[in-house]
Amino acid sequence: MIIQRHDQDINTPTGTMRCTVYRPQAEGRFPCIFFYSEIFQQTAPIARSAAMMAGHGFVVIVPEVFHELNPIGTVLGYDDEGKDKGNSDKFTKTLEAHDSDTVAMISYFEQEEYCTGQFGAMGVCLGGHLAYRAALNPCIQSAFCLYATDIHSNTIPCEEDNDSFTRTKDIQGELVMVWGKQDPHVSTQGRQKIYQQLIDTDRLFTWYEFNGQHAFMRDEGDRYDPALALECYNKAVALFHSTLHKA
Repeated sequence: MIIQRHDQDINTPTGTMRCTVYRPQAEGRFPCIFFYSEIFQQTAPIARSAAMMAGHGFVVIVPEVFHELNPIGTVLGYDDEGKDKGNSDKFTKTLEAHDSDTVAMISYFEQEEYCTGQFGAMGVCLGGHLAYRAALNPCIQSAFCLYATDIHSNTIPCEEDNDSFTRTKDIQGELVMVWGKQDPHVSTQGRQKIYQQLIDTDRLFTWYEFNGQHAFMRDEGDRYDPALALECYNKAVALFHSTLHKA
């Protein structure tokens, strides 16, 4: 499908948040996917991933995940300076603030004439965690989480017992968890910890571990695996067609 793109600034409890909306040019109403970025915000690879998903018949919404901490439109570079700033932002913003961002997006976009009011979540790296986190909201019917960081380690600030690992039992939607075995940011032990938590809490989930490095979806840099990325896009499209096109 041919798509269109526009920016939409919405109000949240922690300030104005810019969201970039990718959606089919065709008239009609489509399910929504919140696409949470890595720490660098909406880089060119993130934009291309969002466009890829939108072309399969979804409204894909990319929020600026650190909108409170940066001027609107900030995109960090894939370099040491960008990484340092992004990691600083990650360890500054609370999970509760991310939660209120998700609520604000649901409240805004469920009123838009091009949305069906059905919502999923998808993300990479930090965004994989935020997609998992978004699934705590009962409005999120499914989440596709790619190499999600910090779930197992509880290193993003939050109130006591409100970390995403502990809250796993509250997820009601379907999860797909995708990992790279060569990812240094989430060890084998970390992945096993999350897997066991999903089993222990009897969540509905599918689990994939590939021979891939961290950020294997990012189509810049030497860690990109095009064949693996294509396989994951297909799996994500299948998940959201299955869970978000219900009457």
